[in-house]
Amino acid sequence: MQPQNLLVIMSDEHNPKMLGAAGHPLVKTHNLDRLAARGTRFDRAYTNCPICVPARASFATGRYVHDIEYWDNSIAYDGRIESWGHKLQAKGIRCDSIGKLHYRLEADPTGFDKQHIPMHIKDGVGMLHLSIRKQFPDFTPPPKKRGSGAASVVLDAGRGESEYTRYDRQVAQMACNWIHDAAARKDPWVLFVSFVTPHYPLIAPDEFFDLYPVDEMPMQKFDHHTDYEHHPWMANYVHNNARGDATDDQHRTAFAAYLGLCSFMDAMVGQVLSALETSGATPNTRVLYTSDHGDNAGARGFWGKSNHYEEASGVPLIVAGADIPAGKTSYTPASLIDFYPTIIEAAGAANGHTGTTPGRSLIELANAADDTDRIAFSEYHAAGSPSGSFMIRKGRYKYIYYVGFEPELFDLETDPEETSNLAEHPDYTEVLREYDADLRNILDPEEVDAQANAAQKELIEAAGGPEAVMANLVTTKHYTPVPDEIDAELQKY
Repeated sequence: MQPQNLLVIMSDEHNPKMLGAAGHPLVKTHNLDRLAARGTRFDRAYTNCPICVPARASFATGRYVHDIEYWDNSIAYDGRIESWGHKLQAKGIRCDSIGKLHYRLEADPTGFDKQHIPMHIKDGVGMLHLSIRKQFPDFTPPPKKRGSGAASVVLDAGRGESEYTRYDRQVAQMACNWIHDAAARKDPWVLFVSFVTPHYPLIAPDEFFDLYPVDEMPMQKFDHHTDYEHHPWMANYVHNNARGDATDDQHRTAFAAYLGLCSFMDAMVGQVLSALETSGATPNTRVLYTSDHGDNAGARGFWGKSNHYEEASGVPLIVAGADIPAGKTSYTPASLIDFYPTIIEAAGAANGHTGTTPGRSLIELANAADDTDRIAFSEYHAAGSPSGSFMIRKGRYKYIYYVGFEPELFDLETDPEETSNLAEHPDYTEVLREYDADLRNILDPEEVDAQANAAQKELIEAAGGPEAVMANLVTTKHYTPVPDEIDAELQKY
């Protein structure tokens, strides 16, 4: 395979179901649909951790979270472990980023020749209070304000511009300029363009919000009108997502805004792909698209991520360009760790078979027959979780293991909406045993859970303990803000 330039596009919190090419009946994602039509879309693609910072560390390094120990949104990638960017730099291939990285600091050696308007965890520290889980049994967190935290995602949803939509407009414009400049230089390159939408706040610009009339929006599955019983592991998450006095109309407004942001992000992607075309670079550039994780988008009463159901742990994944089958849907399970060998192979920095990472080239997988028994693995150790959770997707089943709780098993062929937990059904004892063995071939879940909690406890103690962390909590935002110096510039847009 001949090396080419490579454009890697990542969005943030894009539910894999919310894609026209995936068959969603409402969402309008014409640009991503066209990209899928000229490439291969992976139908069973997953994040390796359903929260931003650990997912992006796995994406960068091609390694699992428990291996690299970037556990949550306050323990961010810092260049300590080799990234695909380092591989490219070693081969003299220019590698730039534009937009959200969610690493620790811009000064860290993370493998980019230049970071353009990067968004990292705030002040290199992030949201320390979200690292407090169950490590301090004697600590009682202060009561949440009504309508604060995740609950405000619905209450604040609507139309307009936010700092995130302004930021993404600038990311798209800078990417277009960068691509045209690169065409004039003629040197080989890899460009990572990272949008922050459709991540909340659920504020969609008028022209995109208006695509989805609120009164025509459906209520999502297992909403507050149903008697759906959440898994006990989710109790704290259920509490944090309490909707207060949100009306059905506010729920529908939030869903309309989320779809609007998916269409807005798609339009930004379209601008970048158009620049690739007008610069003449399309024939010599492969394109990869994914998201760092999904979004519950109202399913089970949740917004955000932080669990292993399909909406949150699944990601859209498209590869397009030379040597990649067009118009194909692959049913081979894949995940973010597969980007490491894909990027270095596509750019000519190596053959993709590094021997040091567990992923495989997505180009290789796209050209092969479906291997539905390949394992996709994900784990979670972050905000709101009483213990570690771990996911195995293989074949028709998904297995979710919760340390200290009963597991879940879903047959995604007959039950794609994950409505019926088969873990306690006697007919599935052997399936459960097989998938648990697959999990334990990757890691010891109890040991890894202890490691994560110990690292987070050390982090909190170094900051003065949980009481001090909560007392020093000055921001009311429950998402990473655009850096102040960038936000001031974005006010022009």
